[in-house]
Amino acid sequence: MKSSREIAHLLRGIGQPTRLEIILAIGSGEACVCHLEAMLGQRQAYISQHLMSLRKIGIVRSRREGRNIFYRLRDPRLLELIHLAGILTDTTLMDFNLGSSPTMVLDCPCPRCSLDTNSLQTTSY
Repeated sequence: MKSSREIAHLLRGIGQPTRLEIILAIGSGEACVCHLEAMLGQRQAYISQHLMSLRKIGIVRSRREGRNIFYRLRDPRLLELIHLAGILTDTTLMDFNLGSSPTMVLDCPCPRCSLDTNSLQTTSY
């Protein structure tokens, strides 16, 4: 059974605006730091510090794919908690794709966002 201290630890861990934005930006999918940097308009080092804190308290997990490290929520039910907190505070979370996978971001150099020139087809008339 979880104690009130453990619940307070979780809430403290997500209680900073940037950490909430990261959690919402990841949604039910995953994202690399460069993707979050492009989405949130924050520096890579700043986002990495918050991701390290979120990982230490068990909110996100990471996996390496080549040079990129991708982050995902350990438990997507956390999005429900944030959604309820938004309702309680009359806050709109419409700017975030709550519960959806991160979408392609034009300013992001990660393999998922950058266009693969080999996959582009040209048609000549």
